[in-house]
Amino acid sequence: MSKPITAVWPGRPNPRGASWDGEGVNFALFSEHAEKVELCIFDPKGRREVQRIELKERSDLIWHCYLPEARPGLLYGYRVHGPYRPQEGHRFNPHKLLIEPYAKDIVGTPNWSDAHFGYRIGSKHADLSFDRRDNAIGMPKCRVIDQAFTWGNDKPPCIPWHDMVIYEMHVKGFTMQHPDVPAQFRGTYAGLSMEPPIEHLKRLGVTTVELMPVHAFLDDRHLVERGLRNYWGYNSIGFMAPDSRYSASGHVSEFKTMVKTLHSAGMEVILDVVYNHTAEGNHLGPTLSFRGIDNSSYYRLVEDDRRYYMDYTGCGNTLDMRHPRVLQLLMDSLRYWVQEMHVDGFRFDLASALARELHEVDRLGTFFDTISQDPVLGTVKLIAEPWDLGEGGYQVGNFPIGWAEWNDRYRDNIRAYWKGDGGQIGELAQRLTGSSDLYERSGRRPHASINFISAHDGFTLHDLVSYNDKHNEINQENNRDGSDNNNSWNCGVEGETDDPEINALRARQKRNFLATLLFSQGVPMLVAGDEMGRTQHGNNNAYCQDNEISWLAWNLKPQDQDLLEFTRYIISLRKAHPLLRRRYFFHGRPIRGGEVKDIVWLNPEGFEMSESDWAQAFSRCLGVYFAGDTLLETDDRGRVLTDDNLLMLINAHHEDIAFTLPEFDGHYYWDVLLDTINATGTPEIVRYKAGQGYPVGGRSLVVMKQALIP
Repeated sequence: MSKPITAVWPGRPNPRGASWDGEGVNFALFSEHAEKVELCIFDPKGRREVQRIELKERSDLIWHCYLPEARPGLLYGYRVHGPYRPQEGHRFNPHKLLIEPYAKDIVGTPNWSDAHFGYRIGSKHADLSFDRRDNAIGMPKCRVIDQAFTWGNDKPPCIPWHDMVIYEMHVKGFTMQHPDVPAQFRGTYAGLSMEPPIEHLKRLGVTTVELMPVHAFLDDRHLVERGLRNYWGYNSIGFMAPDSRYSASGHVSEFKTMVKTLHSAGMEVILDVVYNHTAEGNHLGPTLSFRGIDNSSYYRLVEDDRRYYMDYTGCGNTLDMRHPRVLQLLMDSLRYWVQEMHVDGFRFDLASALARELHEVDRLGTFFDTISQDPVLGTVKLIAEPWDLGEGGYQVGNFPIGWAEWNDRYRDNIRAYWKGDGGQIGELAQRLTGSSDLYERSGRRPHASINFISAHDGFTLHDLVSYNDKHNEINQENNRDGSDNNNSWNCGVEGETDDPEINALRARQKRNFLATLLFSQGVPMLVAGDEMGRTQHGNNNAYCQDNEISWLAWNLKPQDQDLLEFTRYIISLRKAHPLLRRRYFFHGRPIRGGEVKDIVWLNPEGFEMSESDWAQAFSRCLGVYFAGDTLLETDDRGRVLTDDNLLMLINAHHEDIAFTLPEFDGHYYWDVLLDTINATGTPEIVRYKAGQGYPVGGRSLVVMKQALIP
């Protein structure tokens, strides 16, 4: 603003935030316990506060005004006056410039100093003291935007759950080293919108891109001071604003262009969202937004000493979903990203924390009830990380109908099985067929299980077969961070090696993991780079590594190119066979009035598994026959689906096993579709007769289809 704003009108309490209507800007901020609210206007570079405007209107605890002279591009923040009594939960401090919770654009990052804290650091009584230093010069600023955007004929791809292949990626890490993305666009929304990255996703067979957090977030002070960054972004401070560090243009419209481009390529966009906590941390954290606007309303506080925070997240605080205005903020945020940004769904970080009505996790919590009846949110993809760090927080299998869940029981079992642990085949059968033990009783379908072998948190697929132990020293936490329970196996040598036999085994293990994932019922989720052998050199908690450790490398070695081709092939097999992506659970019952069941579990002799077979702790080889000539399912147009009868042979033993090929409905032959012994998975065209023994290699997986003609 070149001139001071002179006209201040009462404005409206709705909508929340700064809203440009074509003539002026309405400002509305919730604070239940504030005594005075000031809107602070800054120069175009955000370095100088040029004006303060008191919001004198207050309606239903919403402070508001209208500035007919304001325009998009205006930089602003708030100062909120009120009591500073931490023991009662109040931490108002008007010396601290605050980010507005409904800001649609947040410019800059904090220049960390003691001035960002509401108390005097190092004082005798810590957070009970009061700091009068002004922090505005080092604070990010909110920016008014014009939300207009030409979406044209953009519409959601609406991929059916059972057809989805999710690809979890980091916006920056995916293109930061891509040789075919111009340098100025690498690591940005614009870079992800370009043809080479999108072509990689299309050729791979991805249907759904799941973006790690893009809500505006902060780098923790302790990381910045050690030369690190909060790379993953699970440290939100603005639930409406796309993080500007991923923007080449500096405009919110760049994110919209990315979504529109991915939609045009036939792919959905799901956001990983962090609504369980904020970047302000515990009682010793900075005062940046919610804490200074109305601490006792926004956060869960310890009832008998409201100086402290309930921490179900391990991040210092937990948002109070019991408060109607907090619940409204989250719902408004979700609707904004669907309606204004056109995203197709959400993955909720530590979702159990959102369900805590009192102390316990309530599966029918207000948050989930509100979403289920919402006409906008009830139609998008909803995925829960079904745990938090509080008591009773592990809730895998307990989320409501309409929700899918990250299934860590799938991850743990598949890892343990291919590592060679005994006693796994009983649970393996459950995980391969969609985890009906977790989801069917509540009326959910196989797609409720989001199956994954690896995720952003933990070892990459390559490291899973290359390291027994984590190697996180570079995180500067003395290797104490990250999980010690990885179910990994280094195949004989810790870390990289030139031993050709070990490298061959590792390559085969990676193929085994990927094939198991893509041929399991449920929704498969790949992590960006696993299809190309990406390594973090044994770091299983690279949250603070904004560098080559986390970024994808695109200069592929021959074995990485082979793995990429293998992944493309098995995804194409999954798409070609409806039997591998059923909408309903198997039940092991005869079909078509005959004797053949929809699924049959087989021992190496080619006979149906007996009770004693299942009970053998040493058993590591299993066959499964899928009857697919009539699926008893229909597609979205009502057409009856048919498929080949398929046979999967799985051998986690270190030695070859001669598996007797079964005979069903007469004398059939078997064509090999996949054998992970081969580097790219595609075998020579070979036909085997029923009753013949097939040599299933040590630590390998085979898929065959049944043929009538010899």
